[in-house]
Amino acid sequence: MRVPLTLALAFGLLLTGCGRKDEATNMAGRPVQVVRVEASKLDNDIKLSGEIQAETIVALAFRIGGRVIERSVNVGDQVSAGQIIARLDPAIERNALTAAKAALEASRGQLTTARNTFQRQDRLMAQGFTTRSQFDLALKAQETAEAALENAEAEVDLARDRLGFTDLRADAAGVVTSRNVEPGEVVQPGQVVVQLARDEGRDAVFQLPAHLLDALNAASTIRVALAQSPAVTALGRVREIAPQADPVTRTFQVRVGLQDPPEAMRLGSTITGTITTTSAEIVAIPASALTQSGVSPAVWIVDPASSTVALRLIDILRFDPGLVIVSQGLDPGDVIVTAGIQALHPGQRVAPLAAGRKLTQGQGHSLPSSRDSGDTAT
Repeated sequence: MRVPLTLALAFGLLLTGCGRKDEATNMAGRPVQVVRVEASKLDNDIKLSGEIQAETIVALAFRIGGRVIERSVNVGDQVSAGQIIARLDPAIERNALTAAKAALEASRGQLTTARNTFQRQDRLMAQGFTTRSQFDLALKAQETAEAALENAEAEVDLARDRLGFTDLRADAAGVVTSRNVEPGEVVQPGQVVVQLARDEGRDAVFQLPAHLLDALNAASTIRVALAQSPAVTALGRVREIAPQADPVTRTFQVRVGLQDPPEAMRLGSTITGTITTTSAEIVAIPASALTQSGVSPAVWIVDPASSTVALRLIDILRFDPGLVIVSQGLDPGDVIVTAGIQALHPGQRVAPLAAGRKLTQGQGHSLPSSRDSGDTAT
């Protein structure tokens, strides 16, 4: 069958036009979406669980033994500095003070007699009417009486102090956290009567495994929030890290001093702590840029000088939503293809649509979305 002449001419013109279009496309390069790679750091948040404790907890005890006749505070009571916490029966110490005062008066009388005797012996010695031995005895008696008076004065002071020790007072303002003695009990010196959490400050206390200790240092800032009310927050700095792990849990206690904690952060409250750490420099690329060379992951690299592409193998650290974290294979400044990778082959000339755009991952930076990356490019 013969083809009409006009139809043959039209078909020939069509083929010629398509050839010229393909040739123009090859000369200009295939349009692709690209980004420039830049290394950056990732901010990671470490979540901790702990509780609120007083910065300083003291155990209050009597300095002397005796029978407790009064305990004026209970657990949870707020006490002020100097407030009486408990009392001992003062009868024995009061009698001791009375006896010490009587001994002091006797010592004063003995000293007066010894001084008069010495003064008389001194006059007689000057006139030559006494012996040296008598003079020396009078001098020795005066010195002994003076020493006895000093001892008696010290005994009075000691007895007065012991009488004062029958009152147990708070050394600072705080809250009573426990009581260990009831009225009527006989206590020994140093036996804990109550424990007092001072109002000097609050600590957030956490138990950390050893591998997280590297994330802490003396200047670490930790965000602390109440577990039941996350809106109640405070900032703190690491104040103390236990030098030895707990023998049972094998964790290290970390105390974080809170800065102006709100009243809602009461002692014993359950809290959560957040530590922000920064990773080493990494490279993140859009998932749309990932392809394969055999069974190995790869990306298309654009040569800025020739505008041609080459396939480069990479090592992947992990996958994030929409991102691929690359550990090896890419260097800062590399330009990679993020859209239009399906029709590429090594050495092909391309026409970048977004050349020079930087790809970063980290605080204060954003990655191009899948739409920006040219998922619809052809």
